Amino acid sequence: MLSGTGLFLLLLVGGVVALYVGAELLVAGAGRLALGVGLRAATVGVTVIAFATTAPELFVATIGALDVSSDIGLGTVLGSNIANVGLVLGLAALVRPLTISETVMYRHVPFMVFAAALLVVLGLDGTIGQLEGVIFLLVLAGFTAYLVYAATVDSVPAAELPDGGRDIDVRDVSFVLGGLIALVLGSRWLIAGGSGLLFELGFSELFVGLTVLALGTSLPELAASVVGAIRGETGFAIGNVVGSNIYNVLAVLGIVAVITPISVSPSTLRFELPALVVFTVVLVAMMGHGRRLSRLDGAALLVGYAVFIYLLFP
Repeated sequence: MLSGTGLFLLLLVGGVVALYVGAELLVAGAGRLALGVGLRAATVGVTVIAFATTAPELFVATIGALDVSSDIGLGTVLGSNIANVGLVLGLAALVRPLTISETVMYRHVPFMVFAAALLVVLGLDGTIGQLEGVIFLLVLAGFTAYLVYAATVDSVPAAELPDGGRDIDVRDVSFVLGGLIALVLGSRWLIAGGSGLLFELGFSELFVGLTVLALGTSLPELAASVVGAIRGETGFAIGNVVGSNIYNVLAVLGIVAVITPISVSPSTLRFELPALVVFTVVLVAMMGHGRRLSRLDGAALLVGYAVFIYLLFP
């Protein structure tokens, strides 16, 4: 019978696998449902796919806040957003240079920058409480309303869809439900295994969230963006990360803060939050230069992420 370190490692690996499988099912089902009713690839990337791939962070952060500490939630979101930019887009750009669509650059990127800035401003007093959580959720509601409006403008005419469009498929719905179940199980296993293993080694809850949980919950974004880059669907790759970073802050931290106040330590204010701002600003600057992310940009993002992880270790 496994116990201690062996059990934690098994739970950690099982959690990562379950999160990956769950996100793949969720992305496949939700993506086909959305495309079937006429949403364009870039719009699907920043809406349905981004929201679906944010589900691991939502489950891990919420369950972690209830079962372990709110530091788990904050660390997971900060670490995941930085991983999305440095690791996910870095690898995707290395696979294939990513062209930035006008829709993502001028409609969605400003919301990503605003969400990061809002997080910094609301966290300056050292606490993200219920009021701040409500503010996040209200901004999320406004962003969602904007996306719904934009989706109606950007929708593809039925005549241009494959087979003229199609009805909702029961298999796609079952993929979505199965993906959600796998995400719930995977998030619990990942928290139990990852936190137990690192706690045994003497690391803090925030460090656990910033590293193993953030990397684990970024697997869906990594899979969706890299596969999108390989297939030439750069709209999915970029939109997925931009949308996911928005939902991570507004939805995940909003829900966690409403459930339980999140404390923001002085060290987080000095390092992790500025790191998020730096990665966000650098990404926007790269996007604005020629409206694409080159392989050189991708390499620079990966190096930056490696430096961030190195500086985390005490």
